[in-house]
Amino acid sequence: MKFKFENITISGGVAVGKNTLLNNLKPYLLPYGWHFTSGGQILRNFTKEYIQPLANLTDKEFHLKLDQRTVDLLTKKGHYVIEAWLAGFMARHLKNTLRVLLICSNEALKIDRVANRDKLTIAQAKKFIKEREEVNFNEWKKIYGDYNFFDPKYYHLVIDTYSSGPLETAGKVLDALGYHSQLMPTNR
Repeated sequence: MKFKFENITISGGVAVGKNTLLNNLKPYLLPYGWHFTSGGQILRNFTKEYIQPLANLTDKEFHLKLDQRTVDLLTKKGHYVIEAWLAGFMARHLKNTLRVLLICSNEALKIDRVANRDKLTIAQAKKFIKEREEVNFNEWKKIYGDYNFFDPKYYHLVIDTYSSGPLETAGKVLDALGYHSQLMPTNR
C-alpha cells in the first residue's frame, strides 16, 4: 500500500497523548510492515539503561548521537512511527515524514493525566510537569539554539487532545497519511 508519507513522528510535551496515539496507530499500520518506537526506547537501546534522564543529565554529544539514530530510522529504515518530544523537530527537513504535534490546551487535564498515570498527588503532578518541561526546553535551547520546538510551522498536523479524543486523534493522523483513501475502492 502506498501512503502519502513513509514515516510518522509524534511530538509534544508531558501528558498530551503521544504514547496513546502510537498505540492506537498500531492495529492499522502493523499489517503493512510499519515499526513503532519511542524516544525513551531509542534512548534505552542507546544507553542500555532502563532510565530516562532529564535532558540536562546528558551532554551535547550524547544528544546529537541520539538524534542521529532517530533520523537514521526515518531515512534508512522507513515505515517508522516514532513518539518523542522532539521527533518532529528532528525530522523537520524530511519530506517523507508526517510530523504530528500533540498539545493539550487544558492544563488541568494534563495534571490529571500525570497524577493518574504516575500515581502522584495533584501538587506533585503540577511540579513534575513544570520541572520536566522547563529543564528539557532550557537544555535543548543550549544544544540546538533558541527554537520554539513546538512551533506549528515544523508540523503537518497539530491536534489538541483536549478536544480530540484518542480514536479521533488516530483517525486524523490516518487521514493525513492517506490510509482511508487507500482502502476505498475507486470508481473507474
